Amino acid sequence: MTNDIKVNTISYTEIREKLLNNVEIAIVDLREEHIFAQNHPLFATNISLSRLELEIYNRIPRLDTLTVIYDDGDGRVERAYPKLLEYGYTNIAVLEGGVDAWQRDGGELFIDVNSASKAFGEWVEHIKATPSLSAEELQKKIQNEENIVILDARRFDEYQVMSIPTAMSVPGAELVLRASSLVKDKNTTIIVNCAGRTRSIIGTQSLINAKIPHAVFALRNGTIGWTLAGQQLAYGQQYSYEDVNIQIDTQAKENARALADQAGVIQINSEQFAQLQAEKTRTTYIFDVRTEQEYIAGHIAGSRWIAGGQLVQETDHYAAVRGARIVLVDDQQVRANMTGSWLAQMNWEVYVLNDQDIALIEQGSWKPVVPDISISSYLQPEQLQKLKQLKNIAILDFTTAANFKKGHIPDAQWILKADIPQIFEQGKFQNKDAIIVTCGSSLLAQYTVSEIQAFLKDNQEVYVLEGGNAAWVNAGLPVEMDINLLSDEIDRYKRPYEGTDNSKDAMQGYLDWEFGLIDQLKKDATHGFLVI
Repeated sequence: MTNDIKVNTISYTEIREKLLNNVEIAIVDLREEHIFAQNHPLFATNISLSRLELEIYNRIPRLDTLTVIYDDGDGRVERAYPKLLEYGYTNIAVLEGGVDAWQRDGGELFIDVNSASKAFGEWVEHIKATPSLSAEELQKKIQNEENIVILDARRFDEYQVMSIPTAMSVPGAELVLRASSLVKDKNTTIIVNCAGRTRSIIGTQSLINAKIPHAVFALRNGTIGWTLAGQQLAYGQQYSYEDVNIQIDTQAKENARALADQAGVIQINSEQFAQLQAEKTRTTYIFDVRTEQEYIAGHIAGSRWIAGGQLVQETDHYAAVRGARIVLVDDQQVRANMTGSWLAQMNWEVYVLNDQDIALIEQGSWKPVVPDISISSYLQPEQLQKLKQLKNIAILDFTTAANFKKGHIPDAQWILKADIPQIFEQGKFQNKDAIIVTCGSSLLAQYTVSEIQAFLKDNQEVYVLEGGNAAWVNAGLPVEMDINLLSDEIDRYKRPYEGTDNSKDAMQGYLDWEFGLIDQLKKDATHGFLVI
């Protein structure tokens, strides 16, 4: 950090006071996700230095928000602080002593990711005694062909990887809206599952809270519990609620509204919504909790799509500012009111836009807001193909490690953006004529140019592959699977409940951690959760 920048600091005690008083604050962990998952405060949000440009404006949209940053004493704070000033943030503070001081001064540290949401799920089950079935009990029901329907509350892509035999994909926020159209008859029992515990608990309790007239149970410990019981999962299932015509359950809609009211969700019209947006002293997130297809077809300008169930599951990935306001959009109301009821119980200030004629006039996928940048040195895929044959170049790929392994430009090397200084200081690329940077779309890669140029000689060039890896593939050019990694694979924490190659010890350890979250919440005492 340059000597002329005055660095503000903040202590654990000061942060704790702000959390308890619902003062807006963003606690930003600048480490890579795998490191973040080893220890962090309950309401920390992981915005790694490597992805700062892609995430910061979207997670912390108000530039004068109190933004607390920390690392492991590895220099990320010193690099991020001037960047945040450059991007317009005016109220930055560094956590005194980092996570070590947080714990030393009495703060509780949590592991894994989405810890606040998962802890809330455990809190709900603890208070409500959410009914559940073991894997063995559900297996018997399937074998006996009982009158049951199994609804998987995860994202469809997660469901496709592995799921309970005969289960149908119904992501969490869709459950109350769709369940009455998915049962066989009035005597059908509904079982809700996820990979572990949180989404099945919240999904089951959603149906119970909404007074769905069926017996409802969570599959205890989800696909993890199923695997630990020695039972076979299904792979590649395609059953989705989207294949079923639904009838909107009027009673369920009324019950969802009543739940939202009880939780303290505020219903607003378009005029009131505009007033909230006009208030510049508060952070207001606008989340569209319908399906992505509905969002693409038409949405409110400035809104971000995230399925309601995932918003409850991964709140910190979208709303980094604790104490902020959240406005939910759903023309059917049910998904917004159910999602809002849970977020309000998680101590968020929640509003539902309930105008009958919501102006859903914007079209297309959500696009992140990123800092302005001016780049002149672009290459088209065909130009890069020729350059590879003519010059001694290096191709650096800043996509995720997982995407890189699925296929990449021949001879490309994977690197974390945060590792640029240490890699280039080794002199690894001194003999290269040019450096080509890319990622999935080159959106992130373009922000590496100025950092790389600082380490190059005058006769070396840096080019951005226009359109990134997607453009390369679309041009019909070859990809390879060879792995050449310049950085450690720490950009993403491998969840013990995802994929099909986790050890039983890891899965059991994850469950044991979830069971212990109630005690951690009590020790932390900043959560403000209230279960209705």
